Amino acid sequence: MPEFRWEGTNKAGRKMSGKISAAKKAEAEAILTQRGVNVSKIKGKSFDIATFGVIGSGVKDKELSTFTRQFAVMIDAGLPLVKCLQILARQQENKVFQQIIEEVSGDVEKGGTLADAMAKHKKVFTDLYVNMVAAGEQGGILDTILNRLSTHLEKSTALKSKIKSAMMYPMVVMIVVVVVVMALLLFVIPIFQQMFDDMGGALPAPTQFVVDLSEFVQANILLILIGFAVMITGYKMYYRTKSGEKVIDLIKLKMPIFGMLLRKMSIARFSRTLGTLISSGVSILDGLSITSKTSGNRIIADAIMEARTSISGGENISNPLQASGVFPGMVTQMIAVGEETGGIDTMLMKIADFYEEEVDTAVAGLTATLEPIMIIVLGAIVGGIVIAMYLPIFDMIGAVGS
Repeated sequence: MPEFRWEGTNKAGRKMSGKISAAKKAEAEAILTQRGVNVSKIKGKSFDIATFGVIGSGVKDKELSTFTRQFAVMIDAGLPLVKCLQILARQQENKVFQQIIEEVSGDVEKGGTLADAMAKHKKVFTDLYVNMVAAGEQGGILDTILNRLSTHLEKSTALKSKIKSAMMYPMVVMIVVVVVVMALLLFVIPIFQQMFDDMGGALPAPTQFVVDLSEFVQANILLILIGFAVMITGYKMYYRTKSGEKVIDLIKLKMPIFGMLLRKMSIARFSRTLGTLISSGVSILDGLSITSKTSGNRIIADAIMEARTSISGGENISNPLQASGVFPGMVTQMIAVGEETGGIDTMLMKIADFYEEEVDTAVAGLTATLEPIMIIVLGAIVGGIVIAMYLPIFDMIGAVGS
């Protein structure tokens, strides 16, 4: 069982510290509270489920979206905040998320705000989430804000899913092509090569090329695998640098077909996020700062931050977005109209709806177009290798027949 080191004060205000064993951090705090200790600091000495063996936050987008929707319903029904969190924690199947909600509940129960409690778990509750919750608490409309937030999360999750489905098919086909070709070169071609050596004579050019390629792969398979690993690692390391992130994200936006799809997705995400924040009472400057972090592309994030600088200097938001060259004219014009009429949040939501529909159409068209193309590519590569292997046999049959 994990051991926790704690610090706090007793009822008389005297400082105390010690160690306690408990299954979870929240359970340790509860035990100490029952003993009359006002816990100020508690830290686990050994890893628990929330801190070990989990990649990323350990909480899926769908789980967070469902939690937010249920939370909104409970708040709207008049249940106390802590009671809502306790109920939601108990019904979580994800133990990582359950522990996080329990910790949030414990912090709120001790007098902290919900936003501050959630801010301690940034991997799950993003800046967008925390700022909207803070706005809802300050304005007394937490249920309304949570409903908006859950809608935003649901649409964002759906958008990500569509993009993943569009990218998944060509990736799977390419992996299949690589695996099949490697299997042919390593296991099938050598059998034919032995047969050709026994037959003697010169091989047709296509056959000789495939045989030479097979010999190269057999002799250098380890180097090839290491090369792939080095390329992938180098790409990831380069992408972590500021200059590398800019270069790669710019290439992504300029890619044929996929570049336009990624641009539309980023614009939809930007519009939906900023519109949701502004309509929830978050200032436009804070909204732009948060939105830049969720854009998913460094080029678009930089354009958003330039717009933020422009606004802080007393200018409008549409001009710097237009000057960036990233946002289409229709988007910047609609934002300009929203600024003039004072309904920029409504206009942003309309832009988001339009571009989400554009993404739907683009994904459907892309899937329909890529499917036959990828099948043809797979057939051409595998079929070409097979035909190259049978050419000497066809020549031999022709020679015998003549």
